[in-house]
Amino acid sequence: MLKHSLTKIASLKSIALAATLSLSGVAWGGTLPPVVDTFDKPENNSLGLPRQLITDSLAGGGSTAQHTIGVGVITVDGEITPARGQLGWVSLVLPLDVQGGSQNAQPYTGILLSVKLNKGVLSVTVNGSEIQNHDYHAAPVTVTNDGEFHQVKVPFESLKRAWSEQTPLNAGAINGISIVAYAMQPERFSFALDQVSFY
Repeated sequence: MLKHSLTKIASLKSIALAATLSLSGVAWGGTLPPVVDTFDKPENNSLGLPRQLITDSLAGGGSTAQHTIGVGVITVDGEITPARGQLGWVSLVLPLDVQGGSQNAQPYTGILLSVKLNKGVLSVTVNGSEIQNHDYHAAPVTVTNDGEFHQVKVPFESLKRAWSEQTPLNAGAINGISIVAYAMQPERFSFALDQVSFY
């Protein structure tokens, strides 16, 4: 059930990501810069693209979320309220491309997060522009729930698809990174980020 629900998350995130990207006017050629977001700007990431916070309301869930940005840190918190028989989720989407096209992260090994987990469970998803069924590559974010910031490395090779054939991530064809809080039952969540980058 969890794998099926994660697939729904990826599908809905893709719809929202496409809508977000259509509003932006920035494109990158060649290799992406290593820093994706330092949360120094209220609306756009460090690539000049608008970040987006979406919930499972697109799939009938009742999860709610709010975010604040201050002193280079984004804090996201709220309530996970899943639809019956489904996984509940809230996703912070950081787009990498103006129109959802391919961007090249091949020189890098993975994603580096500076994250503080106050409550709940997190995962990170790397959205590949070659994936047609929305079953993007994802991995849990393993971090101590102690209210402190931690540097967490998520290697590209650790990312897995939920229900499709296990193909390696093509780091040369990606278009977004999502940080997802999720739960099978109603519960509160809270996390903060002060940087998302490649390493």
